[in-house]
Amino acid sequence: MAIAKMNRLHLIALQSDREALLAKLVKLGCVHLDEPEVSEELPLQRGQSQLPQKQTQLRSLQTALETLTPLSGKSGGFLTPRRQVSEQDFLDDAVLRQQLQTAQTANEYVEEIERLKARQIRLQTERMTLLPWQQLDVPLEYSGSRTTKLLLGTLPTAADWQALQGELSDRVEAAELYLLGESREQKCVMLLCHADVVDAALEVVRSRGFTASQLAGLSGTVAENLQRLEDELATIDKEIKNYRELLRDLAAQTPQLQQSVDRMTLEIRREESRQRLLSDGCIFCLDGWVPEKKVEQLAQILEQFDCAWSTEEPTPEEYDNVPVKLENNSVTRSLNSITEMYSLPRYGSVDPNPLMAPFFIFFFGMMMADMAYGILMIAGALLVLKKAKPAAGTRNFMELVLWCGIATFIVGAMTGGFLGDFIPQLCRLINPESTFEMPALFSPLNDTVAILVGSLVLGVIQIFTGMGISVYKKFRDGQIAEAVWGEITWWVILLGLGLMVLKIGNVAGLPVVLCVGVVMLLYGSTYKAKGFGKVTAVIAAVYNGVTGYFSDILSYVRLMALMLAGSVLAQVFNTLGGVFGNVIFFIIVSLFGNVLNLALNLLGCYVHDMRLQFLEFFGRFYEDGGKAFEPLSLHNTKYVEIIKEEQ
Repeated sequence: MAIAKMNRLHLIALQSDREALLAKLVKLGCVHLDEPEVSEELPLQRGQSQLPQKQTQLRSLQTALETLTPLSGKSGGFLTPRRQVSEQDFLDDAVLRQQLQTAQTANEYVEEIERLKARQIRLQTERMTLLPWQQLDVPLEYSGSRTTKLLLGTLPTAADWQALQGELSDRVEAAELYLLGESREQKCVMLLCHADVVDAALEVVRSRGFTASQLAGLSGTVAENLQRLEDELATIDKEIKNYRELLRDLAAQTPQLQQSVDRMTLEIRREESRQRLLSDGCIFCLDGWVPEKKVEQLAQILEQFDCAWSTEEPTPEEYDNVPVKLENNSVTRSLNSITEMYSLPRYGSVDPNPLMAPFFIFFFGMMMADMAYGILMIAGALLVLKKAKPAAGTRNFMELVLWCGIATFIVGAMTGGFLGDFIPQLCRLINPESTFEMPALFSPLNDTVAILVGSLVLGVIQIFTGMGISVYKKFRDGQIAEAVWGEITWWVILLGLGLMVLKIGNVAGLPVVLCVGVVMLLYGSTYKAKGFGKVTAVIAAVYNGVTGYFSDILSYVRLMALMLAGSVLAQVFNTLGGVFGNVIFFIIVSLFGNVLNLALNLLGCYVHDMRLQFLEFFGRFYEDGGKAFEPLSLHNTKYVEIIKEEQ
């Protein structure tokens, strides 16, 4: 339960063995590649990369998978376990090539469908344009004879048709205007006139908003064009359906596509690793990190190749660049999701998970404090873990839900909470003379002061734990004075305050321990200062200590507040359900309210619990800034689970 010790790996091998050696390292899954140090003595350089090509292939696979998954009928769900495949099948290049071709075909079908849809929209727009002209039985390319002119156009819907016809007949005798159709947007009209009076007729109709139609370029009658468009639209519909059927046929290969997405993701990681290698065409150099426990296994692999390699422990100056791997058991590893959300610890510092686990889990259970909520959390977590068999990240989180559910049930049993006071109120509804109450060690509503004091005591314990870790680190690093005049001084002060309140250890009316602590604070804050700086140093030490330690301890009041809020809200919903004295109505309202209360508490307790860890606890000792240990491995997959083959 600590940060794994790492060794730096230096390796020089033959260029001809590069791919085979990398494949072995991938299967071993314990080497984190780093940027090699460039040496002027060796004329090495980075080789050409196929990373852009492989990224393009991955995007093609992902796009095809997004298209085919809904069509497969096997979109899966949260409880769907990952498909298991062997290492041999996963690394089969033939499967990858086949699925790349499948993805290309699927994407081409989608492109064709999109092209056809665009064509369909254009044809539908053209059809909508022609519909108002259905009464026109003259070919659209016809514009008149030698002595007559035929003009098609539109008028605004607000145009006065009777007035326009009257004005046209008065001013231009050899002209006639016909109304062919009308829509909400416009009136479709045909102007027929003698060739000599075209300009005069246009002057009249343009004054009323006449605009030439957009039917130029079409030939044949409107009816013929509408029939042509219907035929083309029917053909397009048929082609789209055909392509969709082809896509449904390809959807059967969705599982293989998922496997290929994971495989191509691995190929990209390998290509990124190749970019970190230096080579002169004959040899290549590799630098990386390997857990100390895995060095022996690595040696067995490297013995199969003609190579020179060495491992060495990192120096303190290198700690900022050393990747961090947390080694925890089944309980404390569940806190990885919390630690990673904050930041990984710096290599060489302390793994916070074993120290944080009991506090986080118990604090969560204390804030939730309901047996029914705990049972639901336990059942939900076990269902996901057993049914879905999730990857490490989700597994850790669901294990955290499981442990927090157990703590919630235990504290709920101590407070007698089961959906608040659901059972006592149900008993009173069934039998008004019932006096049944859930057995409890204490009640959130009746023992508020005791819970408040307990919350503060828990806060003191966690803060003192953080201070103890800080003292340990300072003693380990030889910073003894900083530990004595820092945390130890405040231990004495806080202990003195407690003894003073309890009236223990007073001599001649003076709290001796508190006085010793004050003297230590005065000396510890001023022994490095000079002149007036001693005064400001004392003021700063007192201010920072009071606002730091005491405000942090008061932050733990939220444990009591959230326990009380959850209990009160549950009882409120139970009371509302019992207003009408109907058992069925009571159960419906109570269950609805408690589901809402559970959802709110899950979020609220999780957030406030993290706040206590990140601010009040981590602030005492935590060194963040670590970078994750990311070895070349087969098992960082999303869709499939790799079954390790027997060696």
